[in-house]
Amino acid sequence: MQPEPLLGWKRTYSCGALRLTHVGETVTLMGWVHRRRDLGGLVFIDLRDRDGIAQIIFNPQDNSELFEQARQLRNEYVIAVTGVVEQRAEGTVNRELASGTVELRAVTMKLLNTSRVPPLPINEDRVLDDGLRMKYRFLDLRRAPMQQRIITRHRVGKAMRDYLGSQGFLEIETPMLVRSTPEGARDYLVPSRVNPGRFYALPQSPQLFKQLLMVSGLERYFQLARCFRDEDLRADRQPEFTQLDLEMSFIEQDDIFTIIEGTLKHTFKEVLGLDLVTPFPRMPYHVAEQRYSYDKPDAWVGMVFNDLTSAVSKVEFGAWKTAIQEGGCVKGITVPHGAGASRKETDELGNLVKGWGAGGLFTVGFGDDGAVRSSLARYLDEASTASLRESAQAANGDMVMIVAGPTPRVLEVLGKLRLELGRRLKLIPMPGTVIANPAEQPFNFLWVVNFPQFHWNEEEQRLEAEHHPFTSPLPEDIPLMKTDPLKVRSSAYDLVLNGTEMGSGSIRIHQRPLQEMVFEAIGLDPQAANEKFGFLMEAFEYGAPPHGGIALGFDRLTALMSGVDSIREVIAFPKNQNAVDMLTGAPVEVTPEQLALLSVAVVDKKPAGRSASVPAQEVEAGAPA
Repeated sequence: MQPEPLLGWKRTYSCGALRLTHVGETVTLMGWVHRRRDLGGLVFIDLRDRDGIAQIIFNPQDNSELFEQARQLRNEYVIAVTGVVEQRAEGTVNRELASGTVELRAVTMKLLNTSRVPPLPINEDRVLDDGLRMKYRFLDLRRAPMQQRIITRHRVGKAMRDYLGSQGFLEIETPMLVRSTPEGARDYLVPSRVNPGRFYALPQSPQLFKQLLMVSGLERYFQLARCFRDEDLRADRQPEFTQLDLEMSFIEQDDIFTIIEGTLKHTFKEVLGLDLVTPFPRMPYHVAEQRYSYDKPDAWVGMVFNDLTSAVSKVEFGAWKTAIQEGGCVKGITVPHGAGASRKETDELGNLVKGWGAGGLFTVGFGDDGAVRSSLARYLDEASTASLRESAQAANGDMVMIVAGPTPRVLEVLGKLRLELGRRLKLIPMPGTVIANPAEQPFNFLWVVNFPQFHWNEEEQRLEAEHHPFTSPLPEDIPLMKTDPLKVRSSAYDLVLNGTEMGSGSIRIHQRPLQEMVFEAIGLDPQAANEKFGFLMEAFEYGAPPHGGIALGFDRLTALMSGVDSIREVIAFPKNQNAVDMLTGAPVEVTPEQLALLSVAVVDKKPAGRSASVPAQEVEAGAPA
């Protein structure tokens, strides 16, 4: 049996579309052989396309030649089949298939193409080697889970476009070849052939252009923007990614929040059938830092940090006493119903804490009768026990897990411990978990507001913008710009979903004097500022309106809505953690002739050293960062 061309054959329905209403119709289906079952007297073929699976039955009594052809079919052969839709017999209905109440009795068939044995199973949903999946991505994408994720990605994008269009936004493309700017992650550079020795950069975000669109009077802009960063990779990072990017004129912070909440509410309803509760709660940055140690709190997990420093200040326990005397702190997490934890469990957590840089983990449990269960019991008198318990907000049956030391380290360690506890208590999924029905997981959004305008770079001994240098300070804090810049709060905000940063934005600076003041604070002298951003500051002198915006990590949001934790699962052709496309082999060396044409010389073929972390102040942090 040799492959044939279509020659006029037309597909009537997709495989997943057949229903009882089609019984008696003669239809043509086309797709891939998902599975063949040869029962001797009958051959059953599960035929698969993007929309689902249909069962085809080949009966030698109908057509013996066709029956013999069906016996030669193998998995992933491409075929076209014409037949009559019949209702399945009682007891043979497949409730797992949308088309499982019917089957197609084959009349004619055409082989469209054969297939080698695939190097990965397409008709099985099981864990596969990532390297193999990425090398054969065109086969990996045939698998039902991957197809569903790509379809979800399309539906998320369509829902966003529909909603924003209804709110008066214009979808506008911004350039892909832009100017390299400071204060961000490393740029991907593109040499210019017509301007030898000069380079474009691929955009890390459309930040400057969307601000210029506001100066242009277009008022409401958005795009699903492609962005590029040359940085170290992990599960939620890719060198190229997509963000929902938008900007609005004549607005304040609440207007941005209303639009984003409306967009997400519409998107979740359209894609997952979920009704998000809006408005989302808000939390000041300093509260997030104190309660959860970082600015992306998964507040829905509970177990906030409690400051126990004062409560245990008179306790004669060396580690606590030393931490307090050296200006540090003693903080703890209260684990509900945790007093029954085994010694093995607390030892495991203690080893983790030490690995994270703390001196140790100290536990104080309170039994159901209120009795203290702790190796530290001998240090705790009745008064200090009562004080610790009150500060920790611990009830009978709870356990307080305590870390002491320098405050920054304590906060960092407790943040990691809290996430580990959340996973062990099954409050958050373990890494790599695939959620079968994403609509059943919680989606808890939170706005974090009032970020600092600047932070101090110890290595370079200078101020840096916390978000990016185009973020406006809060008006009431502008007088502090000259006297105490580290106390200046910004009009920046992050959107957090289940402890993952989903988006970042701000109200922008729209007046040249204030923009120059911020550039001066981060050490960008007027000449350098004018050289790099003079076009933007000049635009501010031509009636720039108040404006602000945000960027949401589109890949990241789609991954969570698909029930997976890696954005590689929702990107059709991703790179691996070495930024290599294992399907095509990119990046590759190019010929000397190509380099000469671009006036580029390769001086060192060894990969450049990569730092462990890369600042990303210049771009919206809503995309993987």
